[in-house]
Amino acid sequence: MSVPATESVTSGLQALLPSSSTASSPDKEMFLQLLVAQLRYQDPMNPADTSEFLSQSAQFTSLEKMQDVADQTALVLGAQMAFGASSLVGRQVTYTLEDGTAGSGSVHGVSFVATGPVLDVDGVQVPLALVQTVTDGTAADPAAPVAPAST
Repeated sequence: MSVPATESVTSGLQALLPSSSTASSPDKEMFLQLLVAQLRYQDPMNPADTSEFLSQSAQFTSLEKMQDVADQTALVLGAQMAFGASSLVGRQVTYTLEDGTAGSGSVHGVSFVATGPVLDVDGVQVPLALVQTVTDGTAADPAAPVAPAST
């Protein structure tokens, strides 16, 4: 049985929600379907409390905005990691790989993969998170002979 009063309420639901809430994720879609079903099948003699509906709508909007902020924060963190890794090219690093292998060398390049930046340290692929120390690549090697100073 279709009740005209509830039909108009459910069809006007999209007008009440912010334009940015276009159900792009399964969670958003599920929430909207549940909300529409709740309105559609409510008892016409005992309709849902309007303040409760508005509270649910506000909570949904807040949650969506918090998710947007979290997504933007993740993008900023990724960009900072990329810039930080790029600045290590030409520097000396020491690292310990997950298998316990320790090493050091000069960073020749950086590749960006889904798990984060990976440094090319003298031919060894080292995830940025496994780098332990960074020194200036122009620092003199203590084992190298020192040229006499000219007078």
